[in-house]
This record gives sequence, C-alpha cells and structure tokens, in this order.
Amino acid sequence: MSIIAKNMHFKELNERIKAGGTYVHIDDVFGQRFIGSALNGKTLSINGTPGNALGCYLDGAVIEVHGNAQDATGDTMNDGKIIIHGNAGDALGYAMRGGSIFVKGNAGYRTGIHMKEYKDRIPVIVIGGRAGSFLGEYLAGGLIIVLGIGAEGEQPVGNFTGTGMHGGKIFIRTTVDLIALPAQVAVEIATKEDLQEIEPIIKEFASNFGMDSASLLNDQFFILKPNAKNPYKQLYTAN
Repeated sequence: MSIIAKNMHFKELNERIKAGGTYVHIDDVFGQRFIGSALNGKTLSINGTPGNALGCYLDGAVIEVHGNAQDATGDTMNDGKIIIHGNAGDALGYAMRGGSIFVKGNAGYRTGIHMKEYKDRIPVIVIGGRAGSFLGEYLAGGLIIVLGIGAEGEQPVGNFTGTGMHGGKIFIRTTVDLIALPAQVAVEIATKEDLQEIEPIIKEFASNFGMDSASLLNDQFFILKPNAKNPYKQLYTAN
C-alpha cells in the first residue's frame, strides 16, 4: 500500500496506515504526529520528516525513515524497530521498554530518559553521530550506544550523561576522556568481553546503513554503569 501524506491530517494518515496491509510506503510526510502509534505486524517506509512521537507505544512493527525525525521518537515503545537515516530530535526513546532504535546521524537532548528493562525485554538505542546533554537521564535499564561517527577527536556526548542513572549501560565510542559526568556514573574503558555484548547490535546498525562494523568495533569504547559507591538514591536522602 502507498500513501501520499502531503497536507493530510495526522489522524487520517494513521487511520489509513492501520487499514493498510502489512507493508505501507508513505511519501511526502511533513510533520504528522504519532505515525505508527501502538502498531504491530506492519512495516512502514517513510519518505519525509515525521512529527513528534513517531512509533510511540510501538508494539512490534518496523518503521524506517528516509530522512530526519522530530522529538519523542519511540516514546514508551514496547517492541519493534525504528531505523532513521538522518537525525533525531530530543527525548529519543523516552521511557522505552523494549525494541530497538537506530539513528544514522545525531540525536538531541535527553535520549533514553527513563529507559527500563524487564527480564528478556532489553531496549536498545544506537546513535551513529553525537548525542546531546542528559543522555540516559534516570536510566533504569537497557543499552545506549553512541558511535560518535564524524566526531572523532571530540566528546560525542553533551554534559550530564547518565544523571540519575541506576541501571542499564551506556557505551560511547571515543578516544577523548569524558567530562561533566555526574557522581552516579562509573566509567571505564570497555574490554573485549564488554564489546562482545554489543557486537551483534553494532553489526545490525552497520547493516542498516551500509557501514563496516569491524572498523567501529576495533576502536576504543567507554562503558558507563551506575556507580554503586554513590548511588542515585543519595540524591534525595539526607545521608
């Protein structure tokens, strides 16, 4: 099924998507919100720039965007996959509970805020370029990977990465020492064993965007985890 979304209201567009077949191709998307909300069992191919909350509550569908995406992509998604061939806005993967998001370019502020995992549901966000400040804020579970492509020699994340972090892991590919990390975060250089955990994810990212995974995995990564000596709860207690 093909849809021309130009000048179409987001409610009509989403009704047509849900009424369509298992594969829906959408052209001329221009800021329509909530595309693919709670969708499962479908694949969407989008040309243009979807609006806020693309794939919110996604429940197993695959969404591929040939362009940029705005804020709150993957908000509270449960399962499925979102692939963005451009950049993503703020609050990418907000409260994400499962599935994966792959961004070829950069992401804005507060990527992965309130992400969480449960048993075998481990959400994953991979950002090919840079991420803004407050990456992984209040992270409770899941994996965030920032590859820093195009930011070699610079810190590829903004300030206050992992503020309030109390679960999950953040991997950052860079040779530059990370600064402005809060006390709740413990940082060290990732070992070969650490990188084995993310190797299949990096390979999938590279496959999505026609890149070489080996060259990425051969570089240095930092791994950030919650700091057990200075846990998040101490932010709000007298002692």
